[in-house]
Amino acid sequence: MDADIALILLQDGVVNGAIYALLALSLVLVFAVTRVILIPQGEIVAYGALTYAALDEGRLPGSVWLLGALGAGAFLAGLLAERRVLSPGGVSRLAAETLAIPALVAATALLLAPRKPGVAVDALLTLAIVTPMAPYLYRLAFQPLAEASVLTLLIVSIGVHLVLLGLGLVFFGPEGYRAPGFSDTRFELGSLLIPGQAVWIVGCTLALIAALYLFFEHTLAGKALRATAVNRLGARLVGIATALSGRIAFLLAGLIGTLSGILIAPLTTVYYDSGFLIGLKGFVAAIIGGLVSYPVAALAAVLVGCVESLSSFYASAFKEVIVFTVIIPVLLWRSLRSTAEEE
Repeated sequence: MDADIALILLQDGVVNGAIYALLALSLVLVFAVTRVILIPQGEIVAYGALTYAALDEGRLPGSVWLLGALGAGAFLAGLLAERRVLSPGGVSRLAAETLAIPALVAATALLLAPRKPGVAVDALLTLAIVTPMAPYLYRLAFQPLAEASVLTLLIVSIGVHLVLLGLGLVFFGPEGYRAPGFSDTRFELGSLLIPGQAVWIVGCTLALIAALYLFFEHTLAGKALRATAVNRLGARLVGIATALSGRIAFLLAGLIGTLSGILIAPLTTVYYDSGFLIGLKGFVAAIIGGLVSYPVAALAAVLVGCVESLSSFYASAFKEVIVFTVIIPVLLWRSLRSTAEEE
């Protein structure tokens, strides 16, 4: 391997690592607030990419109907869970959150999808379609079990992953899709030729990390999420609605996952089941960060991307194995340093 090839591989590793960093941050966020290991995050990524590709082709994506079904289910779940305390105003707010939003998004998609309005509108519409699915999933599957053990929540997360995987096949079919990037420009940096889409990916990742920092440090909702992550019971005692914190955490995870899908759609052909491996690599980075450290998880994601890129050059048939093997020494090191805990 010469220096030029090494630089190209490292460039690919950084770009892939930026995507994995977004997923790792979302996994750490959700686990810190709700103790849920969000295995279905990969499906959110795939849904985002496939929805974006469908809109680019002028088709109405099947995820629109899935959003409506999840919203209706979340409405019924909310009525059942809060039937003793819901006022007429509460029912109206619940209906607005779970029924009106999907209806408005579906109407917008029906109007705009056949017109092919361009990548910017397609991306925004994709965010509107896929992002709300995450808090609806939380209300349906995880909020009723908020006080359950981490193992129980993990089992539920696996179940949700399998359900979304099957629904992905139903709504998107077995074919793979790609979509146009945000930019066809190429930049020369020495011997490197950097695609504009790679710049978009790294730039969006850095911007989102900065936005998350500002959100957690300078907003009341962000501080409430941090309090819930530190001490769930204590947060409840001081008046923080932990269920709302969970929905906000899932909403942010849905936004990050959908954005990741939009960003990777121009780089690779995405299938209904492509999200699992992508999410798993983000999970490796989150585990290296101990599911608590955002900076370590982000740096570990870049490391995972570089290891994957270099492995594809030296042993392409085993690149996935090599990437997932990285987690073994980390787990051994953490197990030797940590004290025994109940969970």
